[in-house]
Amino acid sequence: MENFKPELAVDRAAATWSGRNDGAGEQHLRWHQQINRKADDQPGGRGPAALLGFASDAGVLRNEGRAGAAQGPQALRAALGSLAIHEPRLLIDAGDVAVSGDELESGQERLAQSVSALLGEGTLPIVLGGGHETAYGSFNGLFRHCSQEPGTRLGILNLDAHFDLRSAPRRSSGTPFLDIAKDLQAAGQDFNYAVVGISKPNNTRVLFEQARALEVRYLLDEQCTAGQLPSVLAFVADFMESVDKLYLTIDLDVLPASVAPGVSAPAGFGVPLEIIHGVCAMLARSDKLALVDVVELNPSLDIDGRTARTAARLVNTLLGV
Repeated sequence: MENFKPELAVDRAAATWSGRNDGAGEQHLRWHQQINRKADDQPGGRGPAALLGFASDAGVLRNEGRAGAAQGPQALRAALGSLAIHEPRLLIDAGDVAVSGDELESGQERLAQSVSALLGEGTLPIVLGGGHETAYGSFNGLFRHCSQEPGTRLGILNLDAHFDLRSAPRRSSGTPFLDIAKDLQAAGQDFNYAVVGISKPNNTRVLFEQARALEVRYLLDEQCTAGQLPSVLAFVADFMESVDKLYLTIDLDVLPASVAPGVSAPAGFGVPLEIIHGVCAMLARSDKLALVDVVELNPSLDIDGRTARTAARLVNTLLGV
């Protein structure tokens, strides 16, 4: 893996990482010291993981949300920088796809190309959004990669307060999963989609009807309260039984506003961090996890870096480092 050079379609190369430094030995390792290191002693059975930024506000603005998610990737990297590494693995920063103005569709195309390239190198891509329009590019990268493996059942697990199944003339942060469903239908493929954390007051009746029509599996936020982790994990496990490869997308607005204030649409109820973290810990042990993205981090709305730190903890758990 020393010659790791996938054909990425990024607009910005990886920036230099920084963070707390307690020493250069393996026992002192933190993310900023591990990122982009050579794979001389890569632990057996643990493939490399690559961070890929998607700096985009375009979809949020089209969805009449609050701008700022374009700065999310760098804020999340900064929060990761000083986290300790306990189980070293090859971690790569692949840089950023940056959406200029309203040029969302071309940005999603570059994101899909980059995700597909990373998957082709045997890498687990971790996409750092950006608004939830990130999902359309992320999934298309996985779909293209898996087109080489006919019959592969792809599943989408969304940790989110919203279905994001809106019907609109143009793609936005509210439409990605309906856009994906239509693409899959046109390709004669099944749409396997599950959501944990749906807020009933924040999704209209038409969205629930759309979810039923598409046979979406979901849990309401009220079904994911403290003490309900076993039933949530059972729901996720049951969904995973029906797919071969899983795309996990985490919209940080699934969390309570006290934990994740730095999002476009803070949650008035939200799913406790313990539940979301428990799902991530379970998926970290699964050999079906093929792609992750973390979206809607808006540093301009964050308080004391809470949202960025929470997102960093979830990424750290998913990578098992």
